[in-house]
Amino acid sequence: MRLHLLGAPDGTIRSVILASAAQKERDVARRLFAIALRGGETIVCDKGYAGTEFAQHAATHHDAIVLRPARQSEHDNGLHLSGIRQRIESIFWTLKDHPGLEAHRARTLHGLRARIAAKLLAYSAGIWLNWLTGRPTRTFADLTT
Repeated sequence: MRLHLLGAPDGTIRSVILASAAQKERDVARRLFAIALRGGETIVCDKGYAGTEFAQHAATHHDAIVLRPARQSEHDNGLHLSGIRQRIESIFWTLKDHPGLEAHRARTLHGLRARIAAKLLAYSAGIWLNWLTGRPTRTFADLTT
């Protein structure tokens, strides 16, 4: 199984899909778009989401722009997304580290879904609490002690 997330720049999670690892990332992303996008968004993703058909789908069906770094086989597209990609990776790291998303210990699919939901809820509650208190959204160290 693989967990797919669509999130906002502040780290809030907008949509989640738990899919078979055999499913193509781009197919799952299209399902995420249908759930969370309202139109006019800019989607930052990695090289795995390459393809003009994928970008055209986002533009045509969701009025969204797909930004991604160029693959080695492509001409440089002039995009330098390392700062944004670092933020995305830090969100994944936060989910894996603080609520222990990778150490779920579930034995059934139902148990896996329940544990992932609980951990994502805890993560979202932490962001909301930090937002209410005027702190950086993903400052969780003192909340987890």
